[in-house]
Amino acid sequence: MPIEAVQHVRRMRGGAQAQLMRAADGHFYVVKFQNNPQHLRVLVNELLATRIAERVGLPVPVTEIIQVREWLISNTAELSIETGTRPVPCAPGLQLGARYVCDPAGAQVFDYLPESMMDKVKNRSAFAGMLALDKWLGNANGRQAVFYKRSREQKYNVSFIDQGYCFNAGEWDFPDSPLRGVYARNKVYEDVSGWESFEPWLSCIEKFDPEWVREIAGAIPPEWYEHDWAALKRLTDQIVARRSKVRELIAAFRHSSRQPFPYWSETIQKAMVQ
Repeated sequence: MPIEAVQHVRRMRGGAQAQLMRAADGHFYVVKFQNNPQHLRVLVNELLATRIAERVGLPVPVTEIIQVREWLISNTAELSIETGTRPVPCAPGLQLGARYVCDPAGAQVFDYLPESMMDKVKNRSAFAGMLALDKWLGNANGRQAVFYKRSREQKYNVSFIDQGYCFNAGEWDFPDSPLRGVYARNKVYEDVSGWESFEPWLSCIEKFDPEWVREIAGAIPPEWYEHDWAALKRLTDQIVARRSKVRELIAAFRHSSRQPFPYWSETIQKAMVQ
């Protein structure tokens, strides 16, 4: 069942012009609207890719379908989309909500940490797993992440946000490229020493149950994909078929101009096999 949005908090940065809102369940959500400037299908992409990532065991936000009523939009001037000419109201109805990583009043949240602080990210190894997922799902954007810690914690956690450009945004195809879907700095990959660094996530991807993909797709509101079930089915079929391609795509990134894995040695890998 959709969760009702009850309060607007603030506008978020980013091309989708999402809004931070409090919902009836007491949680805060980053809400993307159907008439966002990127594409209607980014709502599908967010829900489908994020819930797949959750099943793989990666740290991603909880996603919910958020009901935003006409009354709330009409009485909240900030609930608008900047179009370049004049603002237009956000569309009422069912929207995509990604739960904010923590209570905004009780923690520090950053979308950037300097490299000198990356050793303070306790789940940094998950960047390797998210790389595998982004290659699988054809993320056409750079990998986005937020870092957060609550007031008494010493180390940060990373959460991977903004899956809207998976499946090449509104195109729903997979123009694979070595440098697509990767994080901007190599520091997060420096602990990768071989295929074992992508576990358990890579094996989970390769064995991912096709019925899980179809189950997640079945929960998507039809208006988000303009009731074109055939197009959504083609997308899910491609997702399932691509499970066996992920190692090839990771290898292409490994041998790219980025040279992202300085400690991945063929000698070490052969010794481990022996």
